[in-house]
Amino acid sequence: MKEREQWGSRIGLILAMAGNAIGLGNFLRFPVQAAQNGGGAFMIPYFISLLILGIPLMWVEWGIGRYGGKLGHGTAPGMFDAMWKNRAAKYIGILGVFLPLVVTIYYTYVCSWTLAFSVFSILGSYPKPQLAGSITASEYLKPYQNYLYDFIGASTGGTFLSPEPIAYIFFVITLVLAFWILGKGVSAGIEVLNKIAIPALFIMGLILFLKVLTLTSPTNPDYTVTKGLSFLWEPDFSGLLSGKVWLAAAGQIFFTLSLGLGAILTYASYVKPDEDIALDGLSTASLNEFAEVVFGSTIAITSAVVFFGPTGAGEIAKGGAFTLGFISMPAIFTHISGGQFFGFLWFLLLFFAGITSVVALAQPVIAFFEDEFGLERKKSVAIIGTVCFLSAHLPIFLNGSLDEMDFWAGTFGLVILALFEMIIFFWIFGAEKAWEEINRGAKIRVPRIFFYIMKYVTPAFITIILVAWAYEQLPEIISKGDGGVWATRVFLFLLLALNIALVELVWKRRRQ
Repeated sequence: MKEREQWGSRIGLILAMAGNAIGLGNFLRFPVQAAQNGGGAFMIPYFISLLILGIPLMWVEWGIGRYGGKLGHGTAPGMFDAMWKNRAAKYIGILGVFLPLVVTIYYTYVCSWTLAFSVFSILGSYPKPQLAGSITASEYLKPYQNYLYDFIGASTGGTFLSPEPIAYIFFVITLVLAFWILGKGVSAGIEVLNKIAIPALFIMGLILFLKVLTLTSPTNPDYTVTKGLSFLWEPDFSGLLSGKVWLAAAGQIFFTLSLGLGAILTYASYVKPDEDIALDGLSTASLNEFAEVVFGSTIAITSAVVFFGPTGAGEIAKGGAFTLGFISMPAIFTHISGGQFFGFLWFLLLFFAGITSVVALAQPVIAFFEDEFGLERKKSVAIIGTVCFLSAHLPIFLNGSLDEMDFWAGTFGLVILALFEMIIFFWIFGAEKAWEEINRGAKIRVPRIFFYIMKYVTPAFITIILVAWAYEQLPEIISKGDGGVWATRVFLFLLLALNIALVELVWKRRRQ
């Protein structure tokens, strides 16, 4: 068996896992979800979901990954096959290659926006309309919305998008940078990136956090930082009786910890056999939660309240993550002292969060070609980089393609893979064996209560999420029938079929 790479240091491993988890969702999606779902009360189902869903599933993925890695497998098809000697195992495991590949395709493009907007910020190229007390948030933000829509080519609507050439250039730069890092390897590329990017991200987050706490409203002295913090954290306990709020909290846990995507499995396959994955997993989750709950919750929403008031901030939150990050924040930066610099920091922070996630999401596919086909790393990187470059033209030029990919791979598919992970590891491989794998090398064993949570509570919770999402969102998604959406569905079907064919080829070669 070819000797596999390993992480060069424990701190490098933890930072890389944190880089995988900390992404655009921490700073854009989380504050929107919290603002829309009860403010401070949202944190109750959020932290309950973290304890009975996020942390248990994270430990399971670390355990599966380390177990598969010592057998020479870095992706779910080989890992599932090793734990469950059934023909179906490797086909279910295909999701651990297919899902991160699809997310890499569109996530790289969105990540490139942050790099572009960091440059636009430092150059001061945003529009600068007058901010008056009589103007509504939606009216004031319209030029900034047009700025974003012109950049990505969404201003005219229709099936096809026509992004500005500079958007395409930044996409190519981001893609080349990500795969150049991947070509360096696990320890010399991915680990080095995260040792630089994650500390820098926290430093930039702290600077922006402190800046936000000093903001004053240019339109209304009643719009204070205190009111901004109250807008987000003042609890609306009536939301606790809403299934929608609990579903949103559980969904955010999936997004924020990058669960069910196969990336943690792959990263964990490179750990040392006696690594304390129980403590490492908690350390990773702690870094991610700090970035999300402290920085992610404060910077964007609080700024919006100070500038546009609670009503305006509510409108912005309803507009979603892109409205908050790429429309509201540039509007704010044009009216604060040092705005060009702070805008640059904000988008550079987002870029670092995005690029570390892009690298993590691409690694499972590269590991599949390395481990199962025996290809050299640089050749594997070149193949996957080419696939991502060509495939990304769908979300770049087809309206609705990005949302379609995000739903099937980044929302629905990851819950299915997570459920199979729990079932295969704790019910088929064996609960006691799974428990010992998680605790092997641990200085302090995981409390026994989590054994029962992992075996019973977490799978049940995931099943409820899957059924609820299918009931709430599938009819609406399926009813969409424009050309861009159907072209994307055909593409995803063909890409999944290709993945199945590759897995079948691997196992056919093994039988020979």
